[in-house]
Amino acid sequence: MGTIGRKNVHGKGGVRFKAGYTSDKEKNMLRNVVSQLIISGQVEVTFPVAKRAQQKADRMVTYAKKGDLAARREAAKFVREDGFVDSKSKKTALQKLFDVLGPKYKDRNGGYTRVLKTYNRRGDNAPMAIIAFVD
Repeated sequence: MGTIGRKNVHGKGGVRFKAGYTSDKEKNMLRNVVSQLIISGQVEVTFPVAKRAQQKADRMVTYAKKGDLAARREAAKFVREDGFVDSKSKKTALQKLFDVLGPKYKDRNGGYTRVLKTYNRRGDNAPMAIIAFVD
């Protein structure tokens, strides 16, 4: 029999379940990782995050290959604009995606990124990986 009272609060009723990581937080984390990947070319994250970010990054490059206004708007829904600016070319992540990466991978059919396992992180032993664009 369950406890009577408020749910998800500490106290007599107890905490049945309270997720620490919601889907909104995960989506925002993936947006940050993909935007940083577009700017810097490679990012070091945990292996599960790298696999999920790889799917999103490949989709963004596919939008950049199309290059039309609808594709730019779809990519703009996901790629971060504020704070993610390339220091060399002074372009935002979206501009670099459509001006540099789209034409670069015009003749390639998928597989724009690679995930390389590196080491286990000291502290929590999480498997780390580097996600990078293919040359």
